[in-house]
Amino acid sequence: MIIELITIGDEVMTGHTVDTNAAWIAEQLTDLGVDLAWRQSIGDNIDAMIAAMTHALKRSDLVLTTGGLGPTDDDLTKRALVKVFQRNLIFHEDVFDDIQARFAKRGIEMPPINHNQALLPQGATFFPNAFGSAVGICLTENNRTLVALPGVPREMKQIVTDSVIPYIQERTKDRAVRVIKLRTTGIVESQLHEIIQPEVTVEPGVKLAYLPNYRGVDLRVIAKGSTRDEATNKAMTLINQLERLVAPYAYGTDLDTLESVVGQLLADNDRTLALAESCTGGLVGERVTSVAGSSAYFLGGVVSYSNEAKSQLLGVRSDLIEQHGAVSQPVAEAMAAGARQRFGATYGLSLTGIAGPGGGSDQKPVGTVWIGIATPQATRAQVYHLGTDREIIRERATSAALELLRREILDIPS
Repeated sequence: MIIELITIGDEVMTGHTVDTNAAWIAEQLTDLGVDLAWRQSIGDNIDAMIAAMTHALKRSDLVLTTGGLGPTDDDLTKRALVKVFQRNLIFHEDVFDDIQARFAKRGIEMPPINHNQALLPQGATFFPNAFGSAVGICLTENNRTLVALPGVPREMKQIVTDSVIPYIQERTKDRAVRVIKLRTTGIVESQLHEIIQPEVTVEPGVKLAYLPNYRGVDLRVIAKGSTRDEATNKAMTLINQLERLVAPYAYGTDLDTLESVVGQLLADNDRTLALAESCTGGLVGERVTSVAGSSAYFLGGVVSYSNEAKSQLLGVRSDLIEQHGAVSQPVAEAMAAGARQRFGATYGLSLTGIAGPGGGSDQKPVGTVWIGIATPQATRAQVYHLGTDREIIRERATSAALELLRREILDIPS
């Protein structure tokens, strides 16, 4: 199946909106074992849209578009669709009723302009939108299909997950492809390659890719075979080799996240967590509580940004801060111990650092972060140097803290 993606909108073309939709869709397709062959981006210009869609349908089996399905005058995708497929726009009462019900549920009177969203191409199939009023539109002609999706990321993702992916899976069910990701953290891509490359030979029909991000590196394996079982066996053979080689850094596969894995370890071992955050400003707590059921093991946290807050809320002695500075091993340890004691948790986890862009020195440059952990047996802290960009430092620090806790629970040396 040859698939093409067209993202629509002046905001994308001018750079005012980053095209995260395209990256997300491409990732989902790759995980299905199908390739995105072409990508286009065009503005809110109906002639350009018609030309892009027409050209795409000549060379691709499935064309996906995002954007331009709203009710306003600059939402032109439906007008382009009826030109390309030579259809009429007709009013769909059932779609209109759903839109009205959505507004009524929110206690909002529906603006008359939203009537436009019930005007849809004749003969189309519609994919439900659980979060908005713009349905997905699916049109097929001469064995070529175009699916128009809303540009709002949450709405687009729901329709792709619930409708587009099953549509593709049904049409590629005879393809024997298996995609598995091994997720690692605490090690950079080049170090992983140095460990893996001398020990692993990738057999024909199998691909290994290194996918780095600020939270870690994913090792993605794509395997093809004459049957689904053969593809799975090929993929798992390589995954098992990789897991053995990088065991200390591997925390999960596929949809596992560091916070979900750590949460499961806490829950399984009947242990609890408290946080004390300074430079991350609550980001670790946000990740921990993003996991459903985290109330079973997460007791609470303190964002102690100022020195006074560290002393008053966590019991950090002021002489420790004066003598060693807020970004130091003794203070990180005291913060972790204070959080553990204040909440009565099994573990206290703390972060204090210099996120920049100012505040660094020769002894403590920007990117220096101390992460402390207090357990029933001991309290310790570890220093990290996480770069120079403020947001990257904060992102990396959250993962480093969760990984320190994971290793503590599993008794893996840090």
